[in-house]
Amino acid sequence: MIGGAQGTGVDTSAIVFARAAAFSGLNVFGNREYYSNIKGEHSYFRVRVSKDTIRSHVDTVDMLATFDDETLVRHAPEVRKDGAIIYDPDLESNKLENIATIEPPVRSSLTQELTKNGLGFTLKDIVELARRRGVHIYPLPYLTLLKKVGEKFGETSLSNLNRMVNVMAVAASFALLEYDQDYVNDAVRKQFKSKPKAAEMNVAAVAAGYDFVREKYNGSYGVKLEPPSSKEPRLLLRGNATMGVAKELAGCRLQTYYPITPASDESEYLEAHENIDLYGPAAAENPQLAEAATIANRASITVVQTEDEIAAITMAIGGGLAGTRSATSTSGPGFSLMAEGLGWAGMNEVPVVVTLYQRAGPSTGLPTRHEQGDLRFALHAGHGEFPRIILASGDHEETFYDTIRAFNYAEKYQTPVIHIIDKAMANSDATMPMFDLNRVKIDRGETLKGPLGAPNGGEFERFKLTPSGVSPRPPVGTKGVLYWNTGDEHDALGHISEDPTLRTMMMEKRMSKLDLADKEIPLSEKVNFFGPKNADITLLSWGSTKGAILDAMDWLSQDGIKVNFLQIRLIHPFPTEHVKDLLSQSKKIIDVEMNYSGQLGGIVQERTLIPMDQHIVKYNGRPISSEELYEAVKQIAKGNAPKRLVLTHGA
Repeated sequence: MIGGAQGTGVDTSAIVFARAAAFSGLNVFGNREYYSNIKGEHSYFRVRVSKDTIRSHVDTVDMLATFDDETLVRHAPEVRKDGAIIYDPDLESNKLENIATIEPPVRSSLTQELTKNGLGFTLKDIVELARRRGVHIYPLPYLTLLKKVGEKFGETSLSNLNRMVNVMAVAASFALLEYDQDYVNDAVRKQFKSKPKAAEMNVAAVAAGYDFVREKYNGSYGVKLEPPSSKEPRLLLRGNATMGVAKELAGCRLQTYYPITPASDESEYLEAHENIDLYGPAAAENPQLAEAATIANRASITVVQTEDEIAAITMAIGGGLAGTRSATSTSGPGFSLMAEGLGWAGMNEVPVVVTLYQRAGPSTGLPTRHEQGDLRFALHAGHGEFPRIILASGDHEETFYDTIRAFNYAEKYQTPVIHIIDKAMANSDATMPMFDLNRVKIDRGETLKGPLGAPNGGEFERFKLTPSGVSPRPPVGTKGVLYWNTGDEHDALGHISEDPTLRTMMMEKRMSKLDLADKEIPLSEKVNFFGPKNADITLLSWGSTKGAILDAMDWLSQDGIKVNFLQIRLIHPFPTEHVKDLLSQSKKIIDVEMNYSGQLGGIVQERTLIPMDQHIVKYNGRPISSEELYEAVKQIAKGNAPKRLVLTHGA
């Protein structure tokens, strides 16, 4: 774990650490936590590395790298026995009472612990408390070392030198682990590739950190981080970047947004990568690559920051009407504003994808924190009834392929698709296999190209009643085609009508597309099932809890507790019969969710009439760790847990 005040390079240093580990072939999982102000408040980043597969974060810290007093105060108690703390000895005289951004409960708890151990209230006392618990302590005189680095480059500004403290903390961490320094240098140069001088100064800071640790603490930690014996090509991506890459490869050519955390990062990524190379299967198999041939194997996307979320959804709908694969990304409050536009798209059967990055609500809630509280809202957003498809991804790799499916669903069934992910996934970094572009298939449904030369003066029955409910769709502006779009009920041409018989037929036409989607979407895209069928416990969940559940299952299996896991991915139309069949064989069903009420558990009970036996819920704004989930399931297995177990860990 590395931490510091926002704006001091915490994110940068964590990325350097993750990349340096990934370059050697190690698996990586990292997650970022930060306050909603822009600068000053505390943020921290946890990075796990392993030769084995890892899919989640843990609460216990093995090594804490700090370069400010608040990180030491907040997180020293989380470092395990035999773990390590790297800190600046110049901070030792700082007093706990003078750290203004520490919340009263944190201050009070730590004060009580220090008093109980007969210690004072300085950082030196906090370090001593950790030492007594068996934590290895490694003072690192950052400024002294950085001044020597500065002398080599003619840099005397303390402000500029302090910018390298975070990289030096990373270097010291790796040096204690006796990790190959070249991987760290490569990661630093990649991070600062647009600033060659800064890159080399930071590489020198890495060398200074390594040299100091080798001379003073050589081999004292006793833990060595070694790369695997062989490595396969893999990606290291953040969740919102994964979504951005997928949208471009899916053929999305218009992305709209209004800035909102954590959704904005995706659009900003797309703004920075508006053109990408396209490679993959033959153009004959994939319309997107046929398109790419006309633009020299390059894909491009237009990203528009609108004046508000109402404009964002309506502009994306306009793109869909014009035949362009279009999307908008938002979070809870922004999605609230999009509800009316979503209904207009439903009435006019417009394909549009809404990426919903869940965060904690209601209202502004916790703007930069995690929750899974929008499931029922996504299911019912908008007045009246209209079809929408709701897809929820559970990890980065799933997000990539589900994004492409979302656009295919939208155009094939001519309906809005809401793709739900969340803050935890958006702000997590993970290694994964290289994406298989042969799995990227574009299905544009009943899309017609002009000129069509429609009869009757060009009038075209855009909303023609068909057995499937899906009508041929020429984009607005197609030569030789004339039809109308309106928010009112309408006939096949789009003319407003209040005829009761027509209303019944049009409602049934639109809603029947859900039945069609339910029949045609493969089961493999609706649910995932992990573990033995005859397990003692079935975990039911959705979204980003997937990683923590799978990691916890490995530990539970070692304890002899047989657990399986049903992950629901397609929320609407709901795979009722299959879920009912699986859960009817379960001995004990535990609903695991990041919300107060267990929203998915309620939906499952509504659809299958099968109740949940237990609930594990968390709603403090921090994602579920595999450690706390493991302990919770173990407690339930022993039979001494309440029906509703609330998890509370998180700093």
